Amino acid sequence: MKAITLDSKSPSKLSLTQVQERVLEFGEVKVSIRAAALNHRDEWCRKGLYPNIQDGIILGSDGAGVVEEVGDGVDLAWVGKEVIINPAINWGQDQKAQSKEFEILGMPRNGTLAEKAIVPADRLVLKPEHLSFEEAAALPLAGLTAYRALFYHGQVKHGEKVLITGFGGGVAQFAFQYALAAGAEVFASSSSKEKRSVATKLGAEDVFDYSEKDWAEKALKSSGGIDLIIDSAAGNTFNDLLQVLNPGGRLIFYGATRGNISELNARKIFWNQLKIQGTTMGSDQDFEEMVQFVKEQEIKPLIDQVFPFTDCDKAFDRMKDGKQLGKIVLVP
Repeated sequence: MKAITLDSKSPSKLSLTQVQERVLEFGEVKVSIRAAALNHRDEWCRKGLYPNIQDGIILGSDGAGVVEEVGDGVDLAWVGKEVIINPAINWGQDQKAQSKEFEILGMPRNGTLAEKAIVPADRLVLKPEHLSFEEAAALPLAGLTAYRALFYHGQVKHGEKVLITGFGGGVAQFAFQYALAAGAEVFASSSSKEKRSVATKLGAEDVFDYSEKDWAEKALKSSGGIDLIIDSAAGNTFNDLLQVLNPGGRLIFYGATRGNISELNARKIFWNQLKIQGTTMGSDQDFEEMVQFVKEQEIKPLIDQVFPFTDCDKAFDRMKDGKQLGKIVLVP
């Protein structure tokens, strides 16, 4: 079968190659992949910046398709079902945090950027009928991360003011759509004029250019104060976010694309009773609740571009350049 693998000897660090299919083990299923989507972790793997990097591993965490075959111990009724793959492996029994055995599909175990993917049967969830395979493939990792940040940790409520930073990225666009569906007043920030325009069209109360030095003052004046912030950047602009929060506000962050925070305004945090919470991915419970929420609200992921596997280099380069607005999808 065709698959996109990590290849450190290739100029692009990628190889579209033929990979031998293996026999299913107990409890496993084989999914015929109809669409797969990229995440930043795929690009980090290509750069060698992810733990347990191995050449020859099939990349990709997000995938949707049709169950083609089931192994021993798996209900035959799964055959022919249209499914989404949950890429969170071995989360564990504790809803509060992942286990030490937790891993994400696509490194170090083979992922979804292939014509076929073999995964444990308990990673399957039925695809909502209102989603195409491309839209369904865009959902898993980013959709799950956004759902846990907004609902489990953020405890978003109807009518609250929510700020989504870095609008346009995968997790941010889901958090934005989820917050709107939950009845929040949603604000967004981006350094891209185009992305700010899209956020406005989608229903943002206001949008801000975080590259401007006084963006936090503008956001505070426009919103009157934010109750919940979902952030992926951290870094030395973290204190700007604290300035925007209402007393008792929550700041949930799922990444640190701007690096660690060198200085934190501790007085602001304790005096205003602020809550700061880190988060990543999500539990099996979060995933099932997320898919149900998407189904009930008929949410459709924003798709940036769809590439064939043969143009995988272009797809990865677009992810690297940060040009995407929504998810980048590949099809076999």
